[in-house]
Amino acid sequence: MPHDAAHAPFDPRAAGWKPLPAEDYPALIGPFWARREPGEPRAWRYGFLAEKRHANVGGVVHGGMLMSFADDVLGMTVWEAAGRKPCTTVQLNHQFIAPARIGDFVEGRGEVLRATRSVVFVRGTLTAGDRTLVAADGVWKILGA
Repeated sequence: MPHDAAHAPFDPRAAGWKPLPAEDYPALIGPFWARREPGEPRAWRYGFLAEKRHANVGGVVHGGMLMSFADDVLGMTVWEAAGRKPCTTVQLNHQFIAPARIGDFVEGRGEVLRATRSVVFVRGTLTAGDRTLVAADGVWKILGA
């Protein structure tokens, strides 16, 4: 939902999203938002409101911002699937499909493909409205496993 002069910016809180606590790097690029997937109590959606500070010189959201957000979305998906145990990214692949615009509310969803005792394979997408922005997949290591 892009922002323009005729419309007020999207308000995640008014739409039922909850801010995620953040510190360090996520606090610099966020805030990030979360809400449960309707009808799926174990599934979550994550989001962020694209701001001018997220833009590249071309005036759209920087690919590095989208990559960072995808890393967090998939990492949080793995964290939930691993019983909230600490985990870390081993490999992360991205395919950029469409640009995110300033004012877009970018949503991310992840899906666990396979989980072993020590690693989790996951994929997900970032969208803005009905536009797919990024497809991503990767492997996470469950720390201490």
